[in-house]
Amino acid sequence: MKLLKNTLTIAALSMSAFAVLATAPYKLDAQNLDNAQILHPAPDTWPLYHGDYSGRRHVHLKQITPQNVGNLSLAWAFQTNQAASIKSSPLLVDGVLYFTVPDNIWAVDARSGHMLWHYNKPTTQGDHIGQRGVAMYKGWLYFVTPDCHLISLNAKDGTVRWNQLIADVSKGYWTTMSPLVVGNHVIVGVSGDFDNLNGYLRSFDPETGSTQWQWDSTPPAGTPNMTTGGMTWMTGTYDPDLNLIYWGTGNPTPVLNGKSRPGDDPWTCSIVALNPDTGKLVWGFQVSPHDTHDWDAVETPVLVDANFQGKPRKLLMQASRNGYFFVLDRISGKSLLTLPYGPTNWATGIDKDGRPIPNPDKEPAPDGRIIAPDEGGLTNYRAPSFDPKTGLFIVDAHPSWSLYFAKAADGNYGWAGADYGVWGKGVIEAIDYQTGKIRWSHELGDGGSGAGVMTTDSGLTITGDGAGNVLALDTSNGKTLWHAGTGSGMQSSPISYELDGRQYIMTGNGGVLFAWALPESAASTKHAAPPTDK
Repeated sequence: MKLLKNTLTIAALSMSAFAVLATAPYKLDAQNLDNAQILHPAPDTWPLYHGDYSGRRHVHLKQITPQNVGNLSLAWAFQTNQAASIKSSPLLVDGVLYFTVPDNIWAVDARSGHMLWHYNKPTTQGDHIGQRGVAMYKGWLYFVTPDCHLISLNAKDGTVRWNQLIADVSKGYWTTMSPLVVGNHVIVGVSGDFDNLNGYLRSFDPETGSTQWQWDSTPPAGTPNMTTGGMTWMTGTYDPDLNLIYWGTGNPTPVLNGKSRPGDDPWTCSIVALNPDTGKLVWGFQVSPHDTHDWDAVETPVLVDANFQGKPRKLLMQASRNGYFFVLDRISGKSLLTLPYGPTNWATGIDKDGRPIPNPDKEPAPDGRIIAPDEGGLTNYRAPSFDPKTGLFIVDAHPSWSLYFAKAADGNYGWAGADYGVWGKGVIEAIDYQTGKIRWSHELGDGGSGAGVMTTDSGLTITGDGAGNVLALDTSNGKTLWHAGTGSGMQSSPISYELDGRQYIMTGNGGVLFAWALPESAASTKHAAPPTDK
């Protein structure tokens, strides 16, 4: 996680740690989100971090099309006036958008961009690297803070209902994620790999904030010959039919020195399936056994029901940070496909279980090793999208190389070595999930982009490039159909919704939230009631 950890300097804060400032107090009339609305999101909502439980980030909206996207223009913009970039996916419930940066939540009218209320909890402890959004259940929001608290707030006015501790910030933990609500569970994960800490997921009661269960991805620190790490810092997905949550875990620690933690280091750099009612592990699949390159496997576990090689399957797909694309049977966790989707040189092959076999000669060494991909990975926390019409898994990729070093003097604590980026670029890649082959790619330029991807039923792929442009691509071939410069790169993943017959596309660029839409006349024409039979 090192690249992410170095991107933000904490602003000086003079207010007490638990002071709460609510500006422009405004009480909404009705804000409510029940389980049925979460299970089956309506077009005028975005009730979860991924939009729905599947993680596909694909919307069934068709007003904005490849034919008219050239008319897309700015509907409104909201300036946070914060140094922190927006890394959250807004939630949309009952016409109100809720989005965040560290220590801050805003409630904004989704039609106009007018602020309804603002919550601020200044904190000085914990890493302020980013904040990925809130969760909501009934009339309550759930928000994690850099100093590892889970706070429940009234969605109508931002007042605090309860505040619970998730982890001990003094030991080196911090929290950034958008919680996942499943039934009567609010599930959160933890961050932190500067110190040798164990990772875990914890479930909280949404009404009282009491702990329901905890699942540890690694044993407690100090367990002989066992790893620590395995942080759980990105939001998972959920299959209501199987009643399983799917979650990615982070790298083992010490990070670049694997000698003190022999073996595969389960369950680090893994995809795991858990029962959301008990927290019990059902299965695990390790995408990077014995990782020594900081390749967290927290990227979205995307759930798709489709034929695979002639058979109907319940699939799980992940484009992982280590450079490999995985297709699993999500009932059993068995591998169906493993292939690289960009340059990789750290594995000697694929084992019988579908896992890459790490090459010991590619571990960080005193004289250095040049490795692909780099420490930031071939992708990272930015969301991919799966388009069911084309069968394309579309991901913001980062072909890249790094030099890795580790020597005895680096010890066996924390980072335990050094790495230096050599070269990298950004590419949107469309992967055929049946074969793992790249069907098309779209160059984004040197350095790469932090933008996630969203697709629409009309055939659009929405993303961003490293120069601060919002892009609309043709999903069938990757060609640019529209772009708009915003002045800042996109560090979040787009969403889309439809209100009053008008489709909006929402992007966060720098500290500004942008709402894009067709001119109102075009939108109303497109959505005029169809003629009826007479």
